Amino acid sequence: MSKKTMGIHHITAIVGHPQENVDFYAGVLGLRLVKQTVNFDDPGTYHLYFGDEGGKPGTIITFFPWTNAYQGKIGDGQVGVTSYVVPKGAMEFWEQRLEKFNIPFTKLERFGEEYLKFDDPHGLHLEIVEREDGEVNTWTFGGVTPDVAIKGFGGATLLSTQPNKTAELLEQVMGLELIGREGDFIRFRSTADIGNIIDLKLTTIGRGQVGVGTVHHIAWRAIDNQDQLDWQQYVAENGYGVTPVQDRNYFNAIYFREHGGILFEIATDPPGFAHDETQETMGEHLMLPEQYEPHREQIERVLIPIMVREID
Repeated sequence: MSKKTMGIHHITAIVGHPQENVDFYAGVLGLRLVKQTVNFDDPGTYHLYFGDEGGKPGTIITFFPWTNAYQGKIGDGQVGVTSYVVPKGAMEFWEQRLEKFNIPFTKLERFGEEYLKFDDPHGLHLEIVEREDGEVNTWTFGGVTPDVAIKGFGGATLLSTQPNKTAELLEQVMGLELIGREGDFIRFRSTADIGNIIDLKLTTIGRGQVGVGTVHHIAWRAIDNQDQLDWQQYVAENGYGVTPVQDRNYFNAIYFREHGGILFEIATDPPGFAHDETQETMGEHLMLPEQYEPHREQIERVLIPIMVREID
């Protein structure tokens, strides 16, 4: 058996105050809050999902906001940088927008592409890059219109304790294509038109520490439940300890930690985010999994109220 993932399904990170998180990803970056729910293992913590208008795989960044938690350290065994892709010609808009909100940024070039690199309020490293590929995001919010809106992930930069082992996994197990090497990075590509570029740093920088401002895991796409079961078997056959299937309500998930220390998930594309609320109202209300619904009043007392609002 050999398999190929289409690319990134979602990326999940740990951040600080939930309203600051919403203000940045919805208010500044113009993404849609497509789901308010809770961490299934810790229902006193939000799990917030942001993406394009439809919440499609390859556009979703998710967060566990830990208010007053300790700051993490970005390093080996983590996603170091999350990249977003915007339409060609949109970079000037994003430079001006970051300046408007007093967000420092730098410009850099990698593999012939220009990137804007900046941090979110809690220390996550982000980038914006222009590409033709990917569907236009039709969501409009706070002055971010479809002609310049983030289409989804451009990809991610991985930091590994064993870069050679991670490279072997990406190419030989996950089925990504090695397409180039430049300086300290090698680049892989998957078959999707977004969430398809992975840059792997070839030198180590020191082990990361989980906390605010760090990525918890990166999730890869499985077409459906059967495809995921095939992945589960395939990953195990290649020597990785993989979990049983976990029902995450909006997708099913399996997890394994690759040899370079990065936590990988493989998540199903269906059922998506509109099965427990309408496409039009996604993200407006706190949605709880069945097992926590009887405890809604108690959970809502613990969670800090949030709102999506335009930022001046």
